[in-house]
Amino acid sequence: MSRFFIVLLAISFSFLCSSSSAIQIDYDANAVIIDGQRRIILSGAIHYPRSTPQMWPDLIQKAKNGGLDAIETYIFWNVHEPRRREYDFTGNLDFVKFFQLIQQAGLYGILRIGPYACAEWTYGGFPVWLHNIPGIEFRTNNEIYKNEMQIFTTKIVNLCKEAKLFASQGGPIILAQIENEYGNIMGPYGGAGVAYMNWCAEMAIAQNIGVPWIMCQQDNAPRSVINTCNGYYCDSFNPNNPKSPKMWTENWIGWFKKWGERDPHRTAEDTAFAVARFFQRGGVLQNYYMYHGGTNFGLTAGGPLITTSYDYDAPLDEYGNLNQPKWGHLKQLHAALKLGEKIITNGVQTTKNLGNGVDLTTYTNNATGERFCYLSNIDGSKDANIDLQQEGKYFVPAWSVSILEGCNKEIYNTAKVNVQTSIMVKKPLTATASWSWTPEIMKDTLHGKGNFTASKLLDQKQASSESSDYLWYTTSFNINAKTKNAILSVNSSGEVLHAYVNKKLIGDQMGNTFQFQKPISLKHPKNTITLLSVTVGLQNYGSFFDVQPNGISGGPVKLIDAKTNATLLDLSSNLWTYKIGLNGEAKRLFDPNSKKAKGHAWFTTKQVPKGRPMTWYKTSFKVPQYTDPVVVDLQGMGKGHAWVNGNSLGRFWLTQIADLNGCSATCDYRGGYSANKCVSNCGNPSQRWYHVPRSFLNNGDNTLVLFEEFGGDPSNVSFQTITVGTVCGNAYEGSTLELSCQGGSKIMGIEFASFGDHHELCGSFSKGSSEAINTLSIVQKVCVGKGICSIEVSDKTFGGNNATSSDRRLAVQAVCS
Repeated sequence: MSRFFIVLLAISFSFLCSSSSAIQIDYDANAVIIDGQRRIILSGAIHYPRSTPQMWPDLIQKAKNGGLDAIETYIFWNVHEPRRREYDFTGNLDFVKFFQLIQQAGLYGILRIGPYACAEWTYGGFPVWLHNIPGIEFRTNNEIYKNEMQIFTTKIVNLCKEAKLFASQGGPIILAQIENEYGNIMGPYGGAGVAYMNWCAEMAIAQNIGVPWIMCQQDNAPRSVINTCNGYYCDSFNPNNPKSPKMWTENWIGWFKKWGERDPHRTAEDTAFAVARFFQRGGVLQNYYMYHGGTNFGLTAGGPLITTSYDYDAPLDEYGNLNQPKWGHLKQLHAALKLGEKIITNGVQTTKNLGNGVDLTTYTNNATGERFCYLSNIDGSKDANIDLQQEGKYFVPAWSVSILEGCNKEIYNTAKVNVQTSIMVKKPLTATASWSWTPEIMKDTLHGKGNFTASKLLDQKQASSESSDYLWYTTSFNINAKTKNAILSVNSSGEVLHAYVNKKLIGDQMGNTFQFQKPISLKHPKNTITLLSVTVGLQNYGSFFDVQPNGISGGPVKLIDAKTNATLLDLSSNLWTYKIGLNGEAKRLFDPNSKKAKGHAWFTTKQVPKGRPMTWYKTSFKVPQYTDPVVVDLQGMGKGHAWVNGNSLGRFWLTQIADLNGCSATCDYRGGYSANKCVSNCGNPSQRWYHVPRSFLNNGDNTLVLFEEFGGDPSNVSFQTITVGTVCGNAYEGSTLELSCQGGSKIMGIEFASFGDHHELCGSFSKGSSEAINTLSIVQKVCVGKGICSIEVSDKTFGGNNATSSDRRLAVQAVCS
């Protein structure tokens, strides 16, 4: 067995002692130094509230098996302190348990307190009550804000200290972050921003945690902390302190998705290229954002308009499955990098430009004479054939990096993927039972009953809590007998508006800051207008993002003469009645165990009503106790929220359709990546399937509740499992191809197998001009009937026969069942 694969196995089963003795964390420009051991660190982001505690051990183990040293997470202020000085660290908010599991798995942890997170999380992770404190200004030299920030930061640090989570206490956490990407948006804050940034560093250092602090995207960070890089590529980044290590805190391994947008995809080849280039040019720590993206349960998705799925095209998909080939290709990269760890952290670096975008970087340990090399080709279209004389000849594809052990043996190339591609399939479960339904009761609201009143149009953040997307604005007014018709004009900063006049719906509108105008009929003398404003995640990024208006903030709300366009009546300063949320939310109709919901009348009819707005639907279902992840297909629904057994699955919005154009079955990994480069799902709902974690499910009956806002058809809703259906392998000669199914499934058939110069595209492989004639029978013998199989790609396995190509590969397409 080659040394490369020995190291690959060793990484998978390495163990980090979890004793209580202190671990010393130091660093210099070339290494993170852990108890005297000079290290490069491979890390991945897994956000604990975007999964469940039952999923954590499996996610962490898969990260370890993938060759990671560490797991990183933000801390999310708003969910931990939903009301001022009232804290919640239970369930999937138990970040202490999360880090303890990380340590038990033998991995390190990176703690990103912020406490501003961004993370496409609603309001950037800030609690809304913070916004409502008089005189506060976020993320600047404001004493009120700094006091609140310090109190929360200290709370988190103290919880970590009590649990002995810092490496200085024998725990897993080797780094902590304060603030987040402030340098990107700092300019408009002026001198107050600089003062705040310096205060953040001082406050953090004073916490005395015994491990280094970092600040990402902060070129002018004080030298008491390490400034780091975020982005798709960080090979050109250098820290502002020559004594600091080169750290990449967010390697954007894909991208998030908004309602109405296509699915972004970043190839395994380009991701690996970015990582290899980073370490070629002196990188010390790299963190994938995300390694597992997960799900925006509840109302946690930010944006606005971020989808419930936060899959991010990460190595572990939203449900925790291996995203192949990305997971496996990066695993092999990690093993190759670790082979050179001692040399690159102790050695001297030299780089020679060989022309046409090709660089040879050599790390030499002067004490031992050992060498480790990177040979990179950054040309976006032209391959390179490089003759290094006594060190050998190498083919380096465009936009790739070859890693050379001893500087004379290629052990990895970022463009040569030798792992399987998994095509996931959804398998139907038992159908749902009959549906029952109930309307959202609005009579009291439309009559003007609410929680409080104000003689102005309030910002939705100011008026409501984070418990609901919905805020009702109601006002009454008198008109003279001559005024019978008008145009209702409403300026909205929300994402959706439903307008009622005299208790009747007159129209809806969606957007992000828009003007709603509809003709209305009035009656003499008194009329009532009720406006339902709906947010779809609060703004999470940008300078002064926290003060961006939401809802019908300030309006104006006017009645306009249709003929003259003159204002008949400005209602903006009227007395408005406000009501937070829906009556169904207050009654907890979504929770079958709620005492408040007991006795509520649900209707059961032969035909479930379709296209009915503001309606609650309920059904029961059973789920066999398999291990594959479960999803609910909400095909036919419109917009709303879904719950299983009282657990929120998040928002749905199936009427938001992705652009019809721009998708392709193939993707060229070469050249710089952007979120619009390789996309899929054109012309389909932005999100159709919703994750139902198995911990949400009962062994017997389960209850699904849907709130439909616009009108949908629940008759097509179904539950399914997600598993590997087809696996395709395309491995180069000299490698080993491993094929595996999932969840107890086995390889039941080989649809294609060729060792030669075949034409490659999973799902439509075709033979080339030459191949080994016995390939299919050999692969069938090795793999059929097994859940996992390994094939050495060589003449020894298949025989030379008619395969004469100098670039021979093994292609296999297998079916799992």
